Amino acid sequence: MYAIVDIETTGGHASTNGITEICIFIFDGEKVINEYQTLINPGMEIPRFIESLTGISNEMVATAPYFNEVAHQIYTLLKDNIFVAHNVNFDYSFIKHSLGLCGFQLNTSKLCTVRLSRKIIPGYASYSLGNLCGYLNIPMFDRHRAKGDAAATVKLFEILLEQDSNGDIEKMLKKGSKEQSLPPNLPKQQFEKLPSKPGIYYFHNQEGKVVYIGKAINIKSRVSSHFSNNSTNKQKQDFLREIHSLSFEETSTELLALILESHEIKAHWPAFNKAQKKYDAKYGLYDYTDRSGIIRLGIEIIGKHRHTKPLIEYSSKTEAIEHIQQMVEVFELCPQFCGVQQICINPNCDCKKLISLFEYNAKVNDLIVQLSNKESYLIIDKGRTKNEFSAIYVSKGKFIGMGYIPVEVPRDNLDEIIHFIKKYKENFFILKQIELFALANPEKVIEVVD
Repeated sequence: MYAIVDIETTGGHASTNGITEICIFIFDGEKVINEYQTLINPGMEIPRFIESLTGISNEMVATAPYFNEVAHQIYTLLKDNIFVAHNVNFDYSFIKHSLGLCGFQLNTSKLCTVRLSRKIIPGYASYSLGNLCGYLNIPMFDRHRAKGDAAATVKLFEILLEQDSNGDIEKMLKKGSKEQSLPPNLPKQQFEKLPSKPGIYYFHNQEGKVVYIGKAINIKSRVSSHFSNNSTNKQKQDFLREIHSLSFEETSTELLALILESHEIKAHWPAFNKAQKKYDAKYGLYDYTDRSGIIRLGIEIIGKHRHTKPLIEYSSKTEAIEHIQQMVEVFELCPQFCGVQQICINPNCDCKKLISLFEYNAKVNDLIVQLSNKESYLIIDKGRTKNEFSAIYVSKGKFIGMGYIPVEVPRDNLDEIIHFIKKYKENFFILKQIELFALANPEKVIEVVD
């Protein structure tokens, strides 16, 4: 049995909006055998533009039942049937959320008539319910009212059942099919072409504009995770509605993917990327000598010491502390003297063994020299295939670019390697990630003379 559903709401996402009307047709594949329809008091004001669209006013719902009063009846109609709707994840997210607040856990199979229409009756310019009904001569009444739209969806679903010569409906219902979790306008073929390899991916809107860029160790798995939950918040629902296509670029390592992602975010400025748009240096690591002659390190807000340049910059205090903790271990320094612990609790630390001031300061200076290193180097790593390797080129402390080099090229021959390096614009985030990687993976770093 199919439960063909349509709802009207006060807004576009379930977490802060309510249902104003619901209609459910129970359809056995040939005819409607049961029908349920009611206005619902959403417990909040209906915005004027929503009232203009649906015709449902605050006065009309004033005496209607609240959702919790009809929740059991709705749950009973839905729980054992396949949930069908036009853009199913929208209706399902509202009803599942509202039922959950009333103590009912809805977990049914779903079918989206947008996705089904794209597969079974391809070639139309638009797959909105109104346009499809126009193309297919399906009569419509009470547009943007639950019963009118649900009745039209029943007629559309009948056509889809009749014309489903490839068994697409059955395929979508199979366990393990990700079809129903995908955004309604995203072709499944594009998702299926994604590799399970490192790289970056792009989500595009209807006009082809990039609206989100992400990086991944496994592109297919990461893209899938965007659609694995039916979050009711506004950002997630707006995000899913915008996605009409996707593309990707494969890389050989996560670091190359991270660099490419940052570069592309700065180039495209996607609407749904937030973090790296504001990724700037906020904290710095500074050195100073205390009264005992010990060289100490400390984390400070950049700008506090206007005339002193930090040894290294960070976007957050947490990032600074994590990095300094790594350096404390590598160079065997005292965490108290490096500003990451108030009191040193390591019984074997230099500060407990009372080694000479000269020896301790020498180790701190080794760290400072490494942090201040403006040498030129290559980071050599694996390629996308066995016939190449990857190289990231830093010249005198500046990120120049990266590329994939044929395996026959000597890995320390900058003159040859540089012909395969694609130049990229440097930014703080990219350089910081390269520096941290180089410090943590010295075996992959080759110093060069340029």
